[in-house]
Parts: sequence; structure tokens; C-alpha cells
Amino acid sequence: MDQNKPVDYYEILNISPNADVELIQRVFRLLARRYHPDNQRTGNATLFRQLHEAYTVLSDPEKRAQYDVIHETQLQQKWRLLTSAAQAENDFEAEQALRLTLLEAFYTRRRLEPRTPTLFPAELEGLTGTPREHLEFATWFLVQKNLLVRSDSSSLSITAGGVEYLEQHYLENMRRRRRLRVVNAPDAKEAS
Repeated sequence: MDQNKPVDYYEILNISPNADVELIQRVFRLLARRYHPDNQRTGNATLFRQLHEAYTVLSDPEKRAQYDVIHETQLQQKWRLLTSAAQAENDFEAEQALRLTLLEAFYTRRRLEPRTPTLFPAELEGLTGTPREHLEFATWFLVQKNLLVRSDSSSLSITAGGVEYLEQHYLENMRRRRRLRVVNAPDAKEAS
């Protein structure tokens, strides 16, 4: 399994995480016949390899238990993002907070590692817990505003303008995060 791009084996096999080994075997056999590279009509070598990898992991109890821990963490991260976005006052506020958070990550990287101040999108996913699809708009915006710059290798780094912008808006971002935490806190939900 590629660490940079998580693969959902249950989704690949189109089964529930509660599926038993017998069901996993039946579904795999059915899909393997359909997507085997030797099948002239519906063969797909890439999908077949993914199916085989998913089957290999999910049909082995030990490998499946290890995968389920990773899978559950990925699902929690996705739900946390969706929940926090839905509970923010509006999408604009959540997007602004994300952009400032990204600038903080780049600012910290520039200060702590001045010889290698760039970050790749996959690294940003890990640092922020935000899926790449949600980061694309924010990074596009920051590049267009000249707060970030993209290198030839597609990595990104903060500009001097980005540093100044972050320093001017840092306290505002901290207040916004506190408000979001208060709104998302269990006691706040019970009080409403």
C-alpha cells in the first residue's frame, strides 16, 4: 500500500468493512474474472492488481487487522474534516483558516529548515490531516496571491509576502481556531 496515497481496499472490492472472508473470496473471484488482463472485453491490468492487493490483505486475518487500524484512522480524519467544515460558521471561514494553517506550516518549515524550505502536497496532507482534494484550492489561491511559490518539482514554499501576511494575520487565525474549537466542543453542542 502506498503511504502517500491511501487506498481503500473495501471500496476497491465494493464490500463492507464487516464482510466475512467467504464474501471477500466470492467478490474477488467475480471481479478478478471480469478485470483479468486476459479478458478481451473488460480486462484492466491496473484494476486487477489493485483487486489482488486488496484481496491479499483482506483475506489474511493478521494483515486485515493491521489494515483496519489504518483504514479506521483514515475514515476518522475524513469525518473530522467534514464535521469541522459543516460546523464552521460558513465555508469561507473554514477556507480562510485552512489557508492560514498552510502558511503556518510553510513558515515553520522555512524557519526550521532554511536549506530545504519546500513541502510537497503529500507532506501537506500529513501535516494538516486534510485530503489533497481540499488542499488544491487553498494552495492555488496562495500561489495566485504570491504568498506561496511553486518550484519546478511541484513543491511549494512560502514567499516573503507570505511571511508578512501570516505575521499580520496570525492572531486572527488563533482566535478563529479557538472559536471553532468552542463550537465543536461537546459541552457547546449540549448547551445548544
